[in-house]
Amino acid sequence: MNRIALALGLAALVAAVAATQGLADTTTPAATTPTTTTAQTTPSKPAAKSTRSTAHVQSVFPAAGQLLLSSVAARTKPSPGSRVIKTMHMFRNDYRIQEILAVATTLGTDGKPWYKISIPMRPNGTMGWIPARSVSLSATQGQIVVHRGSRTIDLYWHGKLALHAKVAVGAPGMETPLGHYYVAARFVPYQDPFLGVFAVETSAYSRLTEWPGGGVVGIHGTSAPQLLGQAVSHGCVRVSNQTAAAMRKLAPLGTPIWITE
Repeated sequence: MNRIALALGLAALVAAVAATQGLADTTTPAATTPTTTTAQTTPSKPAAKSTRSTAHVQSVFPAAGQLLLSSVAARTKPSPGSRVIKTMHMFRNDYRIQEILAVATTLGTDGKPWYKISIPMRPNGTMGWIPARSVSLSATQGQIVVHRGSRTIDLYWHGKLALHAKVAVGAPGMETPLGHYYVAARFVPYQDPFLGVFAVETSAYSRLTEWPGGGVVGIHGTSAPQLLGQAVSHGCVRVSNQTAAAMRKLAPLGTPIWITE
């Protein structure tokens, strides 16, 4: 979770700093020996990709991309008249591009294709529908699976396990939320070694709504690797700086994230 109150300023600082605004985390004294290893095992529950088609759209899901319009309403059903859940904007409040993750497609009541998307908001797991014409998508290449019980992380690339490592997760009462999410932003922490050498912001929210940004869950490096393997954070997933550095390649924007028990 965030330890810094961010001020919007120079564009360079926005790119490096602004995404830290919602990450929720803290430290708790303890000791354990961190390990980071590569492995070649099969994922316990991989996010299978499937091809879905309509008369107008053929896409491989999950797929991620960016809006083609300045804003679009995410609705409860694939219908122009259904209730609006949230208006998605091309740019977020921190001036970063809003990444969209789509998981399915169908023809709407208007006879046009719509995408079912994951909406980054509370409650976690909220899904909605947007017109397919409003977004440009590409099939995702990687996948992140966090195993909360074993406190490990698996990073996949093109369906193959690329990295298996130890993590720290949320402490009792502040557990890292289970569910399906995605990488919403990426950044190099600015003058904050606590967050390590690299971090991603997820679309998940922690229990701590009072934190800046509403308590967005991050996956980030750490200045306290001795705490890996424990449940000590405010909801974020801490990884070694070695794992964090690997995420620069293995966790592009839109990468699906599974947090399992």
